[in-house]
Formats: sequence, structure tokens, C-alpha cells
Amino acid sequence: MAVPGGLRRQPANRGLVSHCTHHHIVVFLLTFFSYSLLHASRKTFSNVKVSISSQWTPSPRNSTAPELQPYELWNSSHLFQNAEEATLFLGTLDTIFLFSYAVGLFVSGIVGDRLNLRWVLSFGMCSSALVVFSFGTLTEWLHFYNKWFYCCLWVVNGLLQSTGWPCVVAVMGNWFGKAGRGFVFGLWSACASVGNILGAFLASCVLKYGYEYAFLVTASVQFAGGVIVFFGLLTSPKEVGLPELGADEDEASVEEDANRPLMGNDDVDDDDQNYSIQATDNDNQPKAIGFFQACCLPGVVLYSLAYACLKLVNYSFFFWLPFYLSSNFGWKEAEADQLSIWYDVGGIIGGTIQGLISDVLQKRAPVLAVSLLFAVGSLFGYSRSPNSKPINAVIMAITGFFIGGPSNMISSAISADLGRQDLVKGSSEALATVTGIVDGTGSIGAAVGQYLVSLIQENLGWMWVFYFFILMVRNHLFRKFFVEAQFAMGCFCGNMRTVTS
Repeated sequence: MAVPGGLRRQPANRGLVSHCTHHHIVVFLLTFFSYSLLHASRKTFSNVKVSISSQWTPSPRNSTAPELQPYELWNSSHLFQNAEEATLFLGTLDTIFLFSYAVGLFVSGIVGDRLNLRWVLSFGMCSSALVVFSFGTLTEWLHFYNKWFYCCLWVVNGLLQSTGWPCVVAVMGNWFGKAGRGFVFGLWSACASVGNILGAFLASCVLKYGYEYAFLVTASVQFAGGVIVFFGLLTSPKEVGLPELGADEDEASVEEDANRPLMGNDDVDDDDQNYSIQATDNDNQPKAIGFFQACCLPGVVLYSLAYACLKLVNYSFFFWLPFYLSSNFGWKEAEADQLSIWYDVGGIIGGTIQGLISDVLQKRAPVLAVSLLFAVGSLFGYSRSPNSKPINAVIMAITGFFIGGPSNMISSAISADLGRQDLVKGSSEALATVTGIVDGTGSIGAAVGQYLVSLIQENLGWMWVFYFFILMVRNHLFRKFFVEAQFAMGCFCGNMRTVTS
């Protein structure tokens, strides 16, 4: 006889507490801060755009000022004739980074499922730190300025940084099951926002000495973090003799349902078993599924496309918010960096609260839909924020709550749900691949968006940029209805196949 769903949830929640060990806490903290450091180095670039733009363009001077000779020596850093050209190139660098980051995510997810996650993550962190140091610090110390060199470095940086998210989500998915996953992953996914805050804080502290020192500090901290991850991270419970998730699933129906995603239709009988896309394997080590198999899982493609719209908006705030505050309100760059932190504060609170609510409701989709409806209103309100720092900070935090929260939930908890649904039961190595697909598709949308933001701002102004954001959020809502329909159809087809077999 089927056990009512409400009775099943209580033991699952108790299991979350009883099975938590100090290893879980260490894994939570190491993965949290490893990705925070990756985001901190990215945030540094967005926080020093004004300083870089000033360095790359001629300083304003009156007609009577003498022209220093030789010209090549005193103007070697002037890559552009005016600030508009420099701004467009900075947007191009963001686009280049995100495109290479997106491509890297598709590859890193597959690599992470087949190699040791700790090695891949540590290599990406340390190598990326060296690239960031070369981009922002070494070139300035050597007075070497070249557009193509900057582009090449940022392509490599995007590829290396892409190793981070699939690996940390896969490690977290190995250690934490569905019981309380919305809250745990909602709290943990604040790592990106904490990294933004950390990057903004470090950059604002040393920016007075030159933007090259902001890159130096964040790159050094990130490299040290990569070394700590290499020697301290445990990628799965079996490394310390603990049972893996799902090892005792057959003992009770609660644990049998432990890894089922929360996006689908609860009307489907909980006791029905979906077919597996893998043949039965008697080996103890499960095999990683293929890329196309992962794309065929219910909800993966459409959630990826929907996430592309949302990540475009979220990363536009990430890359352009300090620049917007400085150029639109005339605030000092260090002040704009510090004020931009409130967007990330809102995202941290939003991801945690919305994840907790989704656990209570046993559904994630309604929480996302309500949050994104409010996001449209918050974007419209922030576009008309007055020239007041307290008011701007409050509206900014509200906007981060309704945009950053859903973004964190899709990229972490929902990605883990999709990678651990019944169709891949017995293959925990689907986690990194599915995460790479979702985040990689989102990064493609974000990459296109960064160049569009610079073009719209230059030709139409900032107000039309916010109209563009509102359109993307509404498009995300539209796609999400198709996500739910596709996921429900996938569950139905799986059950029908079970019956006919």
C-alpha cells in the first residue's frame, strides 16, 4: 500500500540531521569557498572597469598642454581614442569570457564525471589564478598593452574557470540527498554572491594603489584556495568509508524516493518506477552517462534554455552594476563597488529562503514563478531609482532577492534534482554532466547578453537596458511552462514504458 507523501517527508528530514557528519561540514565549506574565490576573481574585473577604461584612453587635457615625446612611450597604454570604444571592448571581453566559459562547462562536466573531481577543481583554480595575474597585474607592471593578448587570456580564463561549478555541484550532490536539498543548496549557492562581495571588498581596499593590485590580491587568494582544495576535499562519502547516497534506498520507500526531482507532477504514483536509460551494471563503480543521454533527460534542455534568459540578467548585474552606478550617478568607483554588494546580499537571502520554501511545498516551480513575477516589478522600480545611495541599496537588494534567488536555485538544487532523477538511478556520475549542460547553456545566453548590454547602453541609454532585462525575465517565465509540460511528459512516458515491459 502506498504511503502518503506527507508521512514520507518526515523521516527524510530527520535523516538529513542524523546522517550529517563533520565530513559533510568540511565538504560544504571547502566547495563553498572554492567557488567563492573563483567568483571573486571575476568580480574584480567588473569592479575595476572604470580604472581600466581610464588607463586605456587618453587623459583629458587642454589645448595649451605640451605633448610629451616620444609619443609611443607616453601613449603606449592608450588602446582606444575615447571611453565609448573602451567600454565596448570591455563588453566584448565579457562576451568572450562567457562564451569560452560556456564551452568549457559542456566539456568540464563530462571530464568531471570521468576524472577525480578534486584534481579537476584544484587545477582550474590554480591555473585560472595565474591567468588573472597575467591579465591584470603582469601586463601593467611590464606596460604591455595589446587587445589580442587580452582576448586570448580571457578565453583561457573562461575555459579554466568552467571547471569550478560542475565539480562543486557534483561533490555536493554526492554528499547531500534530496532531504532538505532546497535549503542546503539554497544556502550553499550563496557562494557566488559571497565571492562577489569578497571580490568587491578586496578590490575597493587596494584600488587606490592601482587596479593591478586588485588582480594581484584576488589571484593570490584563489591560488592558495586551489592548493587547500587539492589536499583537503573529499569528493564522495565512500572515500572515508561512509555509505553513498542511495546505497540503502531499498530498505524504505522514503529513501527510495530520496533523489527524485521536485519539478514534476506529484499526481504520478510515487510507487511507480521509471525506466533506466542504462543497462544493469554489476560493477560497484557506476558509469558516467553520455552527453546526449543527459540532454534527453526530462527537463534538462528546456530548463537550460530558460536559465539562459535568467543568467543573462543576473550576469549583467554582475558585470555592469558598478560601472552603471559610476557612470549614471557619478559616484566614485570604490563607493559603487561597495554599494553593489547589496545585490548579492539580496541573492543570498533569496536563494536560502526560496530553497527552504520549495522544500516545505515539495515543489520548486511555483516558488520560481512567483519570484520571477516580482522580479519584473523590482527591475522596473530599480530602473527609476533616485540618486540616493540608501534608496538605491534597498531596491537593489530586493532585485537581487527576486533574480539572484531563482538563479541560484536553478544552477544548484534543480541541477542536482535533474542529475539524480530516477532515469539515471545508479549513475551518480550524471551530476557534473547535467550541471555543465544547464550552466553552459545559461552562460551562452549570458555571453550574448553582455555584448547586447554594451550596444543598447551606447545607442539607447540605460533605461532601455532595463527594458531588455524585463523582456528576458518574462521570456524565462514563458519557457518554464514548457519545462513543466516536458518534464511531466517524460515521467508519463517512463511509467508507460515500465507498464509495457
